[in-house]
Amino acid sequence: MSDSDSLQQIAHLRREYTRGGLRRKDLPDDPLVLFEQWLQQACAAQLPDPTAMTVATVDSSGQPYQRIVLLKHYDAAGFVFYTNLGSRKALQLAENPRISLHLPWHFLERQVMVLGEAEKLSPLEVIKYFHSRPRDSQIGAWVSKQSSRISARSVLESKFLELTQKFQQGDVPLPTFWGGYRVRFSAIEFWQGGEHRLHDRFLYQRSENGWTIDRLAP
Repeated sequence: MSDSDSLQQIAHLRREYTRGGLRRKDLPDDPLVLFEQWLQQACAAQLPDPTAMTVATVDSSGQPYQRIVLLKHYDAAGFVFYTNLGSRKALQLAENPRISLHLPWHFLERQVMVLGEAEKLSPLEVIKYFHSRPRDSQIGAWVSKQSSRISARSVLESKFLELTQKFQQGDVPLPTFWGGYRVRFSAIEFWQGGEHRLHDRFLYQRSENGWTIDRLAP
């Protein structure tokens, strides 16, 4: 197959979205109510990694970056994820706390986008979650200086074995460079696929009196 044939195939890849619509009359006043319903349905459908979400940050030059992390908690205060505090995203958030989250549930023909600002979690919250993780994941947090350049995977594997021996007895201590963020959200957009590309999009924006809800053109 030639490159042009391959590109033409990609250009024509599409499918109809037929799983149902989203109507204004069915929307709750609080976006978290709908988010919880959709997340529960994604879990019930046994989608791979239903809590996986893209995190978008911006560097000092305005260059956007994206990566995938796992949502670990959410409530009215915000959406929580954990990471290395020396990572690229953490350094960018230190300069500009504005952030976007995106959760794609393709099988259900749904997407959710969150806009807000990230703030660091308290040490108590971080310690509590860190010690709830599997032991190997705790050790893994020590191994990687996230986003730094390494010569080969064997560097990570050797370090993991070394630290497994070091922390053989007792609890794995919390690394000083490991923590988490709470995204205090100011807007949430819900996207539901529709036939003929007439998708349903609703944007919740925080206001003084609660939330405003607007339907957006697809």
